[in-house]
Order: sequence, then C-alpha cells, then structure tokens
Amino acid sequence: MAAFILTCLLGYLAGSIPFGLVLTRLAGLPDIRKIGSGNIGATNVLRTGRKDLALLTVIFDASKAGLVALLFQDIYHSELLGLVAGTMAIVGHNFPVWLHFKGGKGVASTLGLMVFMTPVTGWLTVVTWLVMAFLKKYSSLSALTALAVAPIYAWVFNSHVAAWFYLGLAVLSFYRHRGNIQRLVNGTEAKIHLKKEPAQGLPEQKKTNEKNKKDVRRK
Repeated sequence: MAAFILTCLLGYLAGSIPFGLVLTRLAGLPDIRKIGSGNIGATNVLRTGRKDLALLTVIFDASKAGLVALLFQDIYHSELLGLVAGTMAIVGHNFPVWLHFKGGKGVASTLGLMVFMTPVTGWLTVVTWLVMAFLKKYSSLSALTALAVAPIYAWVFNSHVAAWFYLGLAVLSFYRHRGNIQRLVNGTEAKIHLKKEPAQGLPEQKKTNEKNKKDVRRK
C-alpha cells in the first residue's frame, strides 16, 4: 500500500510540471493560457509561432509520463506500478496542483507513456495520429482517433493490463476534449497550422491592433 501511494503521489507531481508554460515564459512570450485555446500543451505553444518550443513541449510532456513509468516499473519490478505512475503523471498534467488544477489534455503525455512502456503499441498509436493529422488536419480528431484504437493495439501486441489502462486514458482524453468534439460536430474546430496565428496577447496582434486604431483615427 505504501508503494502504491508513493507511486501515485510522485507520478502526479512529476506530471504536474507545466513544461509548455515554463518554456514559453523562459522564452519571454506572453502567458499561453491567454491565447488560442488557453491550453498549456504543444498545440497551443505552436500558436505562438515557435515550432522549436512546441517540439520541446511535446518531448518533455511525453518524457515525464514515460520516464516516471519506467522508473517505478524498475524500482518495484512491476508493470502495474509502472502504468500507475505513468497514468498519475497524465492526471497531473491534466489537473496540475500548481495551476489550480487547470492543465492540458494529456495527449503527448499519454503517447509518451505508451511509447516508453509498450513501444509497439506506442509507435502504432503515434503513426495513427500522424496519418489522421495528415488526412484531416485536426489535432483533436487525430488524438481522439489514435487514443481510441490504442487499447486494441495493446490487447493484441502487449498485455491486457496495459490495454485496460489505455482504455481508461482514452476515456479521460475524450472527456478533456469534449469542447473540441462539439466544435468538430459544428464544423468550427480549428485545423492544424504551422504558421503563426495572431492571438490576443502576442506582439504581432498588438501591432495589428495599434495599426487598426490609427486607420480609424485617419478616417
């Protein structure tokens, strides 16, 4: 019981580190919670135009869940406790104590857990995401499709224990993406753009606003 509690606690705290917010703040960018979707994940970081920071966010968010899972699996020689640690890291990412429990949606962290703990399932899930992103251009739809089929991959190629954990994480992801699902149904969901998207709070948007004000005064 003590090992289980320690695994949950440390996994959650590791997952609570908001790398997207930390990296953009260190780069001198505005608070990403006030632009785009308001999310602290890589997709919203990409909206600042900093592809390098978005990539680093993906790497760090994925690694924090995957590494903590491997750590506890090695310490206790238990796949179950490894999956518990990784799952709690994803919960921490979604509901970080440092940000009043308002975090990201956990896609990168979930993929990281899968890649580190069950490589075949993990990479198949990543490929599914990439294929859907290429075909449909919707990050949310790509994530939901990939995570929905991940339990099937795990059931076939890995263990039934992992499959049940991934099913639970897929349900959590669908819950976290409920707003995106509604926008997909309504046809208003934003597509993936690699170019910078002007958003309130970014320097480019401020310049545009100032220019518009000057144009109004001239008229």
